[in-house]
Amino acid sequence: MQLNGDAGDKKTVIPVGILYSVSGDYGVIGREMVNGIMLAIEEINADPAFNFTLAPIVCDPGGSLDKYYEYCYDLLYRHGVRHIVGCYTSASRKVMLPLIEGANALLWHSARYEGFESSNNVIYLGAAPNQHVIPMLSWLLEHHQPQIYHVGSNYVWSWEIDRITREVIEPVGGELVASQLLPLGETEVQAIIDDIIARRPKVVLATLVGISAYRFYHAWHAAAQQHPFLASDTLLKLSLTLCEPEVKLIGAAALEGYLVSSVWFQSIDTPQNQRFLRRYRQRFGEQSSPSVDSQAAWLAGQFLARAIDRSGSDEVVGVREAVWQDEIDGPAGKVRIDADNNHAWLTPHMARCEQGVLQTFWQAPAAVKPDPWLTWVDLALLAQEGSA
Repeated sequence: MQLNGDAGDKKTVIPVGILYSVSGDYGVIGREMVNGIMLAIEEINADPAFNFTLAPIVCDPGGSLDKYYEYCYDLLYRHGVRHIVGCYTSASRKVMLPLIEGANALLWHSARYEGFESSNNVIYLGAAPNQHVIPMLSWLLEHHQPQIYHVGSNYVWSWEIDRITREVIEPVGGELVASQLLPLGETEVQAIIDDIIARRPKVVLATLVGISAYRFYHAWHAAAQQHPFLASDTLLKLSLTLCEPEVKLIGAAALEGYLVSSVWFQSIDTPQNQRFLRRYRQRFGEQSSPSVDSQAAWLAGQFLARAIDRSGSDEVVGVREAVWQDEIDGPAGKVRIDADNNHAWLTPHMARCEQGVLQTFWQAPAAVKPDPWLTWVDLALLAQEGSA
């Protein structure tokens, strides 16, 4: 719809779909993502510079892929929305994508993911593999022996991480000792922990999500009381999914020493991040704990509003072209959307879990161009550099 002529007129109301699971296996993360986009919408609607307001229509699929499809269809064809902010798992995104493309709408996808996708109808605010997976593997090759035991959730996210890891480490003599992938929501993890104790790998990489991850970390911590190897400094523990609200939920003791690769942490010490955290906690309480996905959902709202304002309409073609021209100095650095693939330029970081805090210890010198297909990343060269 076209906007009213100026901010003095009655503001145009633009419906926006919000589609995150705030209940179910990964509801803790979903709630923080909803908080991120709602904070952005409230800031936008309170800003007199915008001659429109965003009207959120919030749906909770509860982790059900069927509900993601049903609610997405409803938002597009009953409510007439052109823009949906949502999804945590790649499984849910892929279920919705045919609907989004068929309606020529835009999905503003805030979660980090495995890459190997680029749709004209998705704006990807989460990290692509060259912005969180490759930096982690590069650091690992430089500092440790790449003998990895991978435990993850059994869907496209872990499948692709598994493949990328093999392609990076095997040319330099590294080994993926095992890949144990559990169905989403599975909580029987003791057999995997027993197998890790028996195999004694140098590195454990966790890509579990939701309740499966929480159960794994608790079971590991309990087993470590009887098996010192699990708590030893010789075993490196890596995660590509762990984030602050989960640390709070699981407990600091079970996560001490884990290394996490991401594009945002609460511990990033910049004025922009401190301002974001202050506003977030003022709105949702001092005990609230935003994640990297919360921050990305907030960015999605900011980019969407600025693109609507610049284009003068919520029409998808104009919004997409307008967002390519924008740059936001965000909580983790400068962010812009790449016109080649609709993914965000983001700054990789790594953190270590220390007494319940994901403490940043490394960051890239600047934002990295997204490469969802790993077209520009020379995996062979990366492996050679790591083995040098």
